Amino acid sequence: MIIYGVAILAFSYIVGQLFGELLGNWLGINANVGGVGFSMILLMILTDWLRKKDLFTLPTQSGIQFWNQMYIPIIVAMAATQNVKLALTSGMITLLVGIIPVIICFAAIPLLAKFIQKSDIETIRT
Repeated sequence: MIIYGVAILAFSYIVGQLFGELLGNWLGINANVGGVGFSMILLMILTDWLRKKDLFTLPTQSGIQFWNQMYIPIIVAMAATQNVKLALTSGMITLLVGIIPVIICFAAIPLLAKFIQKSDIETIRT
C-alpha cells in the first residue's frame, strides 16, 4: 500500500533527525547536524533491503515517489530556516562538519561502484 512507503519515509526522517540532533549535541553544537542526510541514507538502505527481500511493491514505491516529488520544496524551506550566520560564527567545527562528510562521500563512490554488479544496474534502469 502507498501508506507503507510514506511510513518508511517518515521512519527514516525521524531516525535521521534524532541522529542529527544527537551528533550535534555530541559535537557541542546546539543544532541538528546532518539529520536530513542521515534520513536519506537510511531511506536508501531500507528501500534496498526491501527490494532484495521482494517486499518493495509498486504501491509502496508510489508512496515514496509522492514525497520524492515534494523533496526540493521541502529542502528549500528547511534550508531557509537555518541560521547561517550563527553557523559561521560558531567556529571551525561547523565548516569541518560540512566539509568532512562531503569528502567521505566522494571517497566512498569508487568503493561503492565496485560492489555494484551489471545485473544490479540493469535492475535499476528498468
